[in-house]
Amino acid sequence: MFNLIFGILFLVLGLITLFLRLFKSSKGMKKLDKFKEFYGEKAGTIIHIISYTVVPIVIGIILIVASCMGIAIFE
Repeated sequence: MFNLIFGILFLVLGLITLFLRLFKSSKGMKKLDKFKEFYGEKAGTIIHIISYTVVPIVIGIILIVASCMGIAIFE
């Protein structure tokens, strides 16, 4: 049951950041500015996309599929 709950939470987090990135022009993403300052414009944006959008979506999908298959990761 925890797999499904965490999977949905991770998926929603990734989709929210994707939505904000696409439709709100990155307003409200405080860490994006820090990433850009530290790593530069392009690298900071790529690192932020991977860590706050791609990884949560992938983890969410994996946990949801594991839950459907009956594989317990957190239990």
